Amino acid sequence: MKAFCTAVLLAISLYVEVVVFPPFPFLLEALLVLQGSGIKVGAQNVALQTSGAYTGEVSASMVRSIGVDYVMLGHSERRAIFGESDVDINKKLHLCLAEPGLGVILCVGETEDEYESKLLASVCDVQIRKGLKGVSINDISRIIIAYEPVWAIGTGKVATPEQAQVAHTVIRKTLADMYGYQAADSVRIQYGGSVNPENVDSLMSMPDVDGALVGGASLTADSFTRIVDGAVH
Repeated sequence: MKAFCTAVLLAISLYVEVVVFPPFPFLLEALLVLQGSGIKVGAQNVALQTSGAYTGEVSASMVRSIGVDYVMLGHSERRAIFGESDVDINKKLHLCLAEPGLGVILCVGETEDEYESKLLASVCDVQIRKGLKGVSINDISRIIIAYEPVWAIGTGKVATPEQAQVAHTVIRKTLADMYGYQAADSVRIQYGGSVNPENVDSLMSMPDVDGALVGGASLTADSFTRIVDGAVH
């Protein structure tokens, strides 16, 4: 973790917000290495509880107490493997928002079957409405939406820039319906799904693609820094 963070520090000039999401055991190490750099650190998940006897769980208050800036919620692996529902994700989101200064990246997206059945719009709409239930317009600025088509995660498949734009337009329309157009325009919507140094430029050229949620291509510092550079330019 230290070697990765050091390599990233040497290679990146910060013109965009950069957040790294290491596993829990490496959060503190990442925070120490990146301290003062402008690069932020996020947690990949938090518990459904904020306190109590829940052995092995890590709460939102715990990660915030060590200086974590963001929490990722609703990742497709959490939904599929661990059975997290939109209700669970919404509860975690509110626990995060109860911690001053803690932001959230809310992941939404459809499976390949849902995409082929032309359910992209309805799936994303439901996930956003349920995930953001009870969130006030004052707190929406603390939330980033990440669109991750499940069929493109770790598969080598990737949505075309035009497909990503369509999905992001749908998401922004839902946000506008919930919070108004001005608030919706201020929410950043990231694309996540086999993003790599070769396709990041074309994806970021789309008007509603505001960033990238990078998976496998972020595992090496060289690949990750090239993606950040592509996002900048």
